[in-house]
Amino acid sequence: MRIYLDHNATTPLRAEARAAMIAAMDVVGNPSSVHAEGRAAKAVIEKARLQVAEAVGASGADVVFTSGATEAAALALAGRGLKAAPIEHDAVHAWIDPVLSVVDGIVQVDDPAHSVLQLANSETGIVQNLPSGLAVSDITQGFGKVSFAFSWSGVQMVFLSAHKFGGPTGVGALVFPAGTDVVAQIKGGGQEMGRRSGTENVIAIAGMGAAVTAAQADLAAGKWERVAELRNILEKAIEADEKNTIFVGKDANRLPNTSCFTTPGWKGETQVMAMDLAGFAVSAGSACSSGKVKVSRVLRAIGLDDDAAASALRVSLGVETTEDEVMRFVQAWTKKRARLRAA
Repeated sequence: MRIYLDHNATTPLRAEARAAMIAAMDVVGNPSSVHAEGRAAKAVIEKARLQVAEAVGASGADVVFTSGATEAAALALAGRGLKAAPIEHDAVHAWIDPVLSVVDGIVQVDDPAHSVLQLANSETGIVQNLPSGLAVSDITQGFGKVSFAFSWSGVQMVFLSAHKFGGPTGVGALVFPAGTDVVAQIKGGGQEMGRRSGTENVIAIAGMGAAVTAAQADLAAGKWERVAELRNILEKAIEADEKNTIFVGKDANRLPNTSCFTTPGWKGETQVMAMDLAGFAVSAGSACSSGKVKVSRVLRAIGLDDDAAASALRVSLGVETTEDEVMRFVQAWTKKRARLRAA
């Protein structure tokens, strides 16, 4: 039986999201139609819009549904001339040059009103200190794992993606104060208040609405505290076996589920393949960079040299991960490591 430990790449579909999507499949109308069937489809979307707004603490704000965080980032960033750091996702770097400095994994923001900053990093799990007045935040990786509310953060815009918290792939959202002007990147029929044209993906949006509510409930119930305990158990067990392993961001505020560690001399891609053959799904970094032969710019930005950065492995747990699964991974990893040392 395989064990999935790559939740930062994507999460399994929640039961709540699956149920909402199945129910939405029976709604046959186009949400732009004015007849009863169209209004029923529109009601599904508006329910999810309210769910997203409430979950991110943005009641009364505008929520625009997109095909994912990448498209939402384009809608938020295009033509705005903002500043960012090299640890941001490629979806941000597509629009902004990385000019902000990073010290011990923390981005130094000198002009919040003209900057974009992620809530948490997908590779290292390091959580940022979002300054009040920040123009845009990518909360994709942090939402549902750490406390965040649009209302008290002081951030002007945030974007997120459903599949990072148990929703379906292919749907995300941009959230911003009602009445704020954004330049549409996809033009046509004027859906989504004219900000994103194209018939809405009613089924996926329904799944995102259900998932965002369930994710916030998990956080409020303290489920991620147990995940953090499992992450610490994993790191202590590996550290006891391999003294040369470096745990990235160990002394920083991190996501409770993320362990990024590097064992110089043992390539991350080689570790991923070895663990895959042993029955474990883990990652050498961001899923969006998978398969690209290059050293992680995120790890380089926080001070690791090329060898250490190329030897990193990321293990990301979920709320359903068990201690038995964690220890089975540790046993498999240390076994592979012992064979490498003996070679």
